[in-house]
Amino acid sequence: MEYSIQEIARAAGTTSRTLRHYDAIGLVRPARVGRNGYRYYSDRSLVRLQRVLLLRDLGLGLDRVAEVLAAQDAGSGAGESADAVALAEARVLGVHLDLLEQERARVDRQIGAVRRTIAALTTPHEGNGLMAANMFDGFDHTKHKDEVIERWGENAYAASDSWWRSMSAEQQQGWQDQVAALNADWVAAATDGEDPASERAQALARRHVEWLRGVPGAPAGDAFAAYVRGLGEMYVADERFAANYGGVAGATLVRDALHALLDGDA
Repeated sequence: MEYSIQEIARAAGTTSRTLRHYDAIGLVRPARVGRNGYRYYSDRSLVRLQRVLLLRDLGLGLDRVAEVLAAQDAGSGAGESADAVALAEARVLGVHLDLLEQERARVDRQIGAVRRTIAALTTPHEGNGLMAANMFDGFDHTKHKDEVIERWGENAYAASDSWWRSMSAEQQQGWQDQVAALNADWVAAATDGEDPASERAQALARRHVEWLRGVPGAPAGDAFAAYVRGLGEMYVADERFAANYGGVAGATLVRDALHALLDGDA
Protein backbone atom coordinates (compact mmCIF):
# COMPACT_ATOMS: atom_id res chain seq x y z
CA MET A 1 0.00 0.00 0.00
CA GLU A 2 1.20 3.51 -0.77
CA TYR A 3 0.56 6.81 0.96
CA SER A 4 0.95 10.36 -0.28
CA ILE A 5 3.32 12.73 1.44
CA GLN A 6 0.36 14.74 2.73
CA GLU A 7 -1.18 11.62 4.33
CA ILE A 8 2.10 10.73 6.04
CA ALA A 9 2.62 14.29 7.28
CA ARG A 10 -0.84 14.38 8.85
CA ALA A 11 -0.49 10.94 10.44
CA ALA A 12 2.96 11.67 11.88
CA GLY A 13 2.15 15.19 13.05
CA THR A 14 4.88 16.67 10.89
CA THR A 15 5.03 18.63 7.63
CA SER A 16 5.58 17.83 3.98
CA ARG A 17 8.59 20.13 4.08
CA THR A 18 10.15 18.07 6.88
CA LEU A 19 9.55 14.85 4.98
CA ARG A 20 11.14 16.30 1.85
CA HIS A 21 14.14 17.29 3.98
CA TYR A 22 14.38 13.77 5.41
CA ASP A 23 14.39 12.48 1.85
CA ALA A 24 17.09 14.95 0.78
CA ILE A 25 19.46 13.90 3.58
CA GLY A 26 18.72 10.18 3.20
CA LEU A 27 16.85 9.56 6.44
CA VAL A 28 13.47 8.52 5.03
CA ARG A 29 13.20 7.78 1.34
CA PRO A 30 9.81 7.55 -0.39
CA ALA A 31 8.99 4.24 -2.05
CA ARG A 32 8.74 6.02 -5.36
CA VAL A 33 8.42 9.45 -6.93
CA GLY A 34 5.73 9.87 -9.55
CA ARG A 35 6.19 11.55 -12.94
CA ASN A 36 4.56 14.62 -11.46
CA GLY A 37 7.23 14.72 -8.73
CA TYR A 38 4.88 13.59 -5.97
CA ARG A 39 6.40 11.33 -3.32
CA TYR A 40 4.67 8.11 -2.30
CA TYR A 41 5.56 6.13 0.82
CA SER A 42 5.25 2.42 1.61
CA ASP A 43 4.69 0.61 4.90
CA ARG A 44 8.44 0.14 5.15
CA SER A 45 8.87 3.90 4.78
CA LEU A 46 6.46 4.40 7.67
CA VAL A 47 8.52 2.13 9.92
CA ARG A 48 11.64 4.06 9.00
CA LEU A 49 9.91 7.36 9.79
CA GLN A 50 8.74 6.01 13.13
CA ARG A 51 12.32 5.13 14.04
CA VAL A 52 13.47 8.62 13.08
CA LEU A 53 10.78 10.27 15.17
CA LEU A 54 11.55 8.05 18.17
CA LEU A 55 15.21 9.02 18.02
CA ARG A 56 14.32 12.67 17.62
CA ASP A 57 12.11 12.44 20.72
CA LEU A 58 15.15 11.18 22.62
CA GLY A 59 16.83 14.49 21.81
CA LEU A 60 19.15 13.35 19.04
CA GLY A 61 20.08 15.70 16.20
CA LEU A 62 19.57 14.63 12.63
CA ASP A 63 23.25 13.80 12.10
CA ARG A 64 23.22 11.56 15.16
CA VAL A 65 19.92 10.01 14.09
CA ALA A 66 21.48 9.06 10.77
CA GLU A 67 24.46 7.48 12.56
CA VAL A 68 22.24 5.46 14.89
CA LEU A 69 20.04 4.25 12.05
CA ALA A 70 23.08 3.20 10.05
CA ALA A 71 24.55 1.34 13.00
CA GLN A 72 21.25 -0.37 13.76
CA ASP A 73 20.78 -1.41 10.15
CA ALA A 74 24.34 -2.69 9.88
CA GLY A 75 23.98 -4.75 13.03
CA SER A 76 20.56 -6.14 12.27
CA GLY A 77 21.85 -8.96 10.11
CA ALA A 78 18.92 -8.60 7.76
CA GLY A 79 19.03 -10.34 4.45
CA GLU A 80 17.52 -9.10 1.23
CA SER A 81 14.14 -10.78 1.59
CA ALA A 82 11.15 -8.76 2.74
CA ASP A 83 10.58 -11.13 5.68
CA ALA A 84 14.18 -10.77 6.86
CA VAL A 85 13.99 -6.99 6.64
CA ALA A 86 10.72 -6.97 8.59
CA LEU A 87 12.19 -9.15 11.35
CA ALA A 88 15.28 -6.97 11.57
CA GLU A 89 13.20 -3.82 11.84
CA ALA A 90 11.07 -5.46 14.52
CA ARG A 91 14.20 -6.22 16.56
CA VAL A 92 15.38 -2.63 16.22
CA LEU A 93 11.99 -1.29 17.23
CA GLY A 94 12.12 -3.61 20.23
CA VAL A 95 15.11 -1.62 21.48
CA HIS A 96 13.16 1.60 21.01
CA LEU A 97 10.23 0.06 22.85
CA ASP A 98 12.45 -0.76 25.83
CA LEU A 99 13.62 2.85 25.96
CA LEU A 100 10.07 4.16 25.75
CA GLU A 101 8.90 1.83 28.53
CA GLN A 102 11.77 2.96 30.73
CA GLU A 103 10.82 6.58 30.08
CA ARG A 104 7.17 5.84 30.77
CA ALA A 105 8.09 4.13 34.04
CA ARG A 106 10.10 7.18 35.07
CA VAL A 107 7.25 9.56 34.25
CA ASP A 108 4.70 7.25 35.92
CA ARG A 109 6.78 7.31 39.10
CA GLN A 110 6.88 11.08 39.08
CA ILE A 111 3.12 11.27 38.48
CA GLY A 112 2.51 8.78 41.26
CA ALA A 113 4.73 10.71 43.65
CA VAL A 114 2.87 13.95 43.02
CA ARG A 115 -0.53 12.28 43.32
CA ARG A 116 0.39 10.58 46.57
CA THR A 117 1.73 13.80 48.01
CA ILE A 118 -1.43 15.71 47.10
CA ALA A 119 -3.55 12.96 48.62
CA ALA A 120 -1.45 12.85 51.77
CA LEU A 121 -1.73 16.62 52.16
CA THR A 122 -5.50 16.62 51.77
CA THR A 123 -6.62 13.31 53.31
CA PRO A 124 -6.67 12.85 57.11
CA HIS A 125 -5.24 9.57 58.36
CA GLU A 126 -3.72 8.05 61.46
CA GLY A 127 -0.02 8.67 62.06
CA ASN A 128 2.47 10.34 59.75
CA GLY A 129 4.17 7.31 58.26
CA LEU A 130 2.27 7.39 55.02
CA MET A 131 3.17 11.03 54.59
CA ALA A 132 6.85 10.22 54.94
CA ALA A 133 6.74 7.54 52.28
CA ASN A 134 4.68 9.50 49.82
CA MET A 135 6.25 12.92 49.97
CA PHE A 136 9.80 11.66 49.51
CA ASP A 137 9.24 9.44 46.49
CA GLY A 138 10.87 10.96 43.45
CA PHE A 139 11.33 14.62 44.26
CA ASP A 140 12.83 17.09 46.73
CA HIS A 141 10.76 16.65 49.87
CA THR A 142 11.83 19.99 51.34
CA LYS A 143 9.63 21.75 48.78
CA HIS A 144 6.60 20.65 50.84
CA LYS A 145 8.01 21.42 54.27
CA ASP A 146 5.59 24.24 55.08
CA GLU A 147 2.52 22.23 54.07
CA VAL A 148 3.57 19.23 56.18
CA ILE A 149 4.32 21.36 59.22
CA GLU A 150 0.97 23.16 58.91
CA ARG A 151 -0.97 19.91 58.70
CA TRP A 152 0.97 17.55 60.99
CA GLY A 153 3.27 19.81 62.99
CA GLU A 154 7.01 20.33 63.37
CA ASN A 155 7.59 16.94 64.99
CA ALA A 156 6.02 15.05 62.12
CA TYR A 157 8.15 16.84 59.57
CA ALA A 158 11.31 16.58 61.66
CA ALA A 159 10.90 12.82 62.16
CA SER A 160 10.24 12.17 58.49
CA ASP A 161 13.00 14.51 57.34
CA SER A 162 15.50 12.95 59.73
CA TRP A 163 14.60 9.45 58.58
CA TRP A 164 14.97 10.33 54.90
CA ARG A 165 18.22 12.24 55.32
CA SER A 166 19.73 9.44 57.38
CA MET A 167 19.75 7.24 54.29
CA SER A 168 22.39 7.29 51.59
CA ALA A 169 21.46 8.08 48.00
CA GLU A 170 21.61 4.35 47.26
CA GLN A 171 19.27 3.59 50.17
CA GLN A 172 16.84 6.30 49.07
CA GLN A 173 16.83 4.93 45.54
CA GLY A 174 16.37 1.43 46.91
CA TRP A 175 13.35 2.58 48.88
CA GLN A 176 11.82 4.22 45.83
CA ASP A 177 12.54 1.15 43.72
CA GLN A 178 10.92 -1.06 46.36
CA VAL A 179 7.73 0.99 46.30
CA ALA A 180 7.66 1.11 42.49
CA ALA A 181 8.19 -2.66 42.24
CA LEU A 182 5.49 -3.40 44.80
CA ASN A 183 2.97 -1.17 43.04
CA ALA A 184 3.84 -2.69 39.66
CA ASP A 185 3.36 -6.21 41.02
CA TRP A 186 -0.04 -5.28 42.44
CA VAL A 187 -1.08 -3.84 39.07
CA ALA A 188 0.06 -7.01 37.29
CA ALA A 189 -1.85 -9.21 39.74
CA ALA A 190 -5.01 -7.15 39.31
CA THR A 191 -4.66 -7.27 35.54
CA ASP A 192 -4.41 -11.06 35.73
CA GLY A 193 -7.62 -11.21 37.79
CA GLU A 194 -5.87 -12.59 40.86
CA ASP A 195 -8.06 -13.64 43.79
CA PRO A 196 -7.28 -11.73 47.03
CA ALA A 197 -6.87 -15.00 48.92
CA SER A 198 -4.57 -16.59 46.33
CA GLU A 199 -0.98 -17.45 47.16
CA ARG A 200 0.28 -14.71 44.84
CA ALA A 201 -1.94 -11.99 46.32
CA GLN A 202 -1.14 -13.03 49.87
CA ALA A 203 2.58 -12.92 49.14
CA LEU A 204 2.11 -9.37 47.86
CA ALA A 205 0.07 -8.50 50.94
CA ARG A 206 2.89 -9.71 53.20
CA ARG A 207 5.37 -7.56 51.22
CA HIS A 208 3.01 -4.61 51.57
CA VAL A 209 2.72 -5.07 55.32
CA GLU A 210 6.48 -5.32 55.74
CA TRP A 211 6.88 -2.14 53.71
CA LEU A 212 4.38 -0.33 55.94
CA ARG A 213 6.18 -1.54 59.07
CA GLY A 214 9.34 0.11 57.80
CA VAL A 215 7.73 3.53 57.44
CA PRO A 216 8.49 5.90 60.36
CA GLY A 217 5.39 6.71 62.39
CA ALA A 218 3.57 3.44 61.73
CA PRO A 219 1.77 2.32 64.92
CA ALA A 220 2.79 -0.83 66.76
CA GLY A 221 0.89 -3.71 68.28
CA ASP A 222 -2.85 -4.09 67.75
CA ALA A 223 -3.08 -0.56 66.35
CA PHE A 224 -1.00 -1.61 63.37
CA ALA A 225 -3.72 -3.92 62.03
CA ALA A 226 -6.29 -1.14 62.22
CA TYR A 227 -3.80 1.18 60.52
CA VAL A 228 -3.35 -1.25 57.61
CA ARG A 229 -7.09 -1.80 57.26
CA GLY A 230 -7.69 1.94 57.21
CA LEU A 231 -5.07 2.45 54.51
CA GLY A 232 -6.63 -0.32 52.44
CA GLU A 233 -10.00 1.39 52.59
CA MET A 234 -8.41 4.71 51.63
CA TYR A 235 -6.69 3.13 48.62
CA VAL A 236 -10.13 2.26 47.25
CA ALA A 237 -12.03 5.36 48.37
CA ASP A 238 -9.58 7.92 46.98
CA GLU A 239 -8.96 7.63 43.26
CA ARG A 240 -5.63 9.41 43.64
CA PHE A 241 -4.38 6.53 45.77
CA ALA A 242 -6.14 3.95 43.60
CA ALA A 243 -4.15 5.24 40.62
CA ASN A 244 -1.00 3.77 42.18
CA TYR A 245 -2.51 0.31 41.69
CA GLY A 246 -3.92 0.83 38.21
CA GLY A 247 -7.31 2.13 39.36
CA VAL A 248 -10.12 1.15 41.70
CA ALA A 249 -10.04 -2.52 40.67
CA GLY A 250 -6.35 -2.78 41.55
CA ALA A 251 -6.81 -0.88 44.82
CA THR A 252 -9.69 -3.21 45.70
CA LEU A 253 -7.41 -6.21 45.25
CA VAL A 254 -4.83 -4.59 47.55
CA ARG A 255 -7.44 -3.83 50.20
CA ASP A 256 -9.09 -7.25 50.08
CA ALA A 257 -5.77 -9.09 50.09
CA LEU A 258 -4.57 -7.06 53.09
CA HIS A 259 -7.82 -7.76 54.92
CA ALA A 260 -7.57 -11.46 54.12
CA LEU A 261 -4.02 -11.55 55.44
CA LEU A 262 -4.98 -9.77 58.65
CA ASP A 263 -8.02 -12.00 59.14
CA GLY A 264 -5.84 -15.05 58.75
CA ASP A 265 -3.40 -13.76 61.35
CA ALA A 266 -6.16 -12.93 63.80
